[in-house]
Order: sequence, then C-alpha cells, then structure tokens
Amino acid sequence: MLDDKTVSALRLALQEDLTRIEADVAELDRHERESQSEASGENVYRDHMADQGSATFERELDMTFEENERDLLGEVKAALARMDAGTYGTCARCGSEIPAARLEAVPTASLCIKCKEAEESR
Repeated sequence: MLDDKTVSALRLALQEDLTRIEADVAELDRHERESQSEASGENVYRDHMADQGSATFERELDMTFEENERDLLGEVKAALARMDAGTYGTCARCGSEIPAARLEAVPTASLCIKCKEAEESR
C-alpha cells in the first residue's frame, strides 16, 4: 500500500502537471483561433498550393498536439479523482495494488503492469 508521503508527493506532481497542461491547452486554443483568423484573411502567399499545404499541415499538427494534451489532462484529472475517492494505487481492472515504482514513473496509471500489458497486447 502507498504511504501518505508518497501519495502527497504524487498528488503535488499531478497538480503541477494539471496546471501546466491547462496552460498548454489554453495556449493551443489561442494559437488555433489566431490560425483560423489568419486563414480567413486575404494573403497572397496562401494562394500557392505549397503554402496552403504547409498551413494545413501546421494546423493538423497543432490539433494533434491539442488532442494529446486534452487526453493527458483527462488522465491527470482522473488520477486526482481516484486519490480523492481513495482508490488511487488500485488496479481498475483486477483490483490489485499498483506498485509505488510504477506510480512514480506513471502517476496517472490506473492499471497494474500485468493488466496494462494485457490491454496493449490486444
């Protein structure tokens, strides 16, 4: 079982991640709004196919980063909710204890190593 000191340290790390990720998502949202605003304006350089392709690639890349950040944000919030509920450190699938070393490496882990390996092998 995780001791209180370890849980407190992990909670602090998750809260710091939460703050950082929320700021990242806000910045990506702002950048997306600016990109859409630029795309709707007249720009003679955007008329060239290569420039249009580059702009599209950059928007898609930004959207991928934002999606990844939003997924991570959800994982961090879920881990903090498990802490609040008293289920943090317990595998969501088999109910066994998740080792402290795994949680220190991946604080958002909801599955023990065995269950995670089984999930990834599917």
